[in-house]
Amino acid sequence: MKNCDIHIRDPFILVHNDKYYMYGTRGANFGQGTGGVDVYIGTDLENWSDPIPVFDSVKYDLNKQANWAPEVHKFGDKYYMFATFMKPDGLRGTYILVSDSPEGEFVPLTGKAITPEGWECLDGTFFVEDGIPYCVFCHEHTQILDGTINYMQLSSDLKEAVTDPIEIFKASSFCGKEATEKDHNITDGPFMYRKADGKLLMIWSTFVNGYAQCVAASDNGKISGKWSHLPTLFDKDGGHGMIFKSLDGKLMLSLHRPNGQPDERPEFFEINETENSLEIV
Repeated sequence: MKNCDIHIRDPFILVHNDKYYMYGTRGANFGQGTGGVDVYIGTDLENWSDPIPVFDSVKYDLNKQANWAPEVHKFGDKYYMFATFMKPDGLRGTYILVSDSPEGEFVPLTGKAITPEGWECLDGTFFVEDGIPYCVFCHEHTQILDGTINYMQLSSDLKEAVTDPIEIFKASSFCGKEATEKDHNITDGPFMYRKADGKLLMIWSTFVNGYAQCVAASDNGKISGKWSHLPTLFDKDGGHGMIFKSLDGKLMLSLHRPNGQPDERPEFFEINETENSLEIV
């Protein structure tokens, strides 16, 4: 299969054993009720295997609505998938799944979401700083109107949050407008990236004349720093990106484009670090 044949949103690349493993939200119906997650395996970011199912959300009663934004991180000797599903309380949350292999089968690490009870959340991502694991996630605009990005420290086995959520920023700090019932401010898809000089960046998505890939920076190189917004990285109706190193050592951005059904496809762009941010080559 080629990229043009693969209908997914939120493409996430794990580089492992000289191969690319691509996970994403199954594209049908914006990833609602799709039954789980697949991986595509390739070596050139253009030609891929057929989809290999790696998580069956029906089996674990997690197919009520969202099957969103799976991303897989190696931590210790296991592979952990962070993905969004609907909780028993009818709110969305990020669950952590685990496997011995990037090809699955993934199983829930615990019986509940890692994000806070009573919160509607999505797009949890994994970040390790000074050996300490964190979950960075969005508190949804659907519940609070002005969406936020937050972080929590996790236990060393990733089974629970050991701190309360701490807000990194509100969507309004970027767009500059007040959120209303009719016009929410959206935060989507955070992903943490540390530059070679130690500067800590976050890419995330919202709407800027269409879906866009944005960048924020910490003032002290720590997740706990004060965050400021940098110029938009990509504003051509694509987003929910992540950053990885290609097999030949290039820095790459993965995202889906366009953002509308049924045309979403994975796209890849070479990027460079600049003095303060990132740029597409």
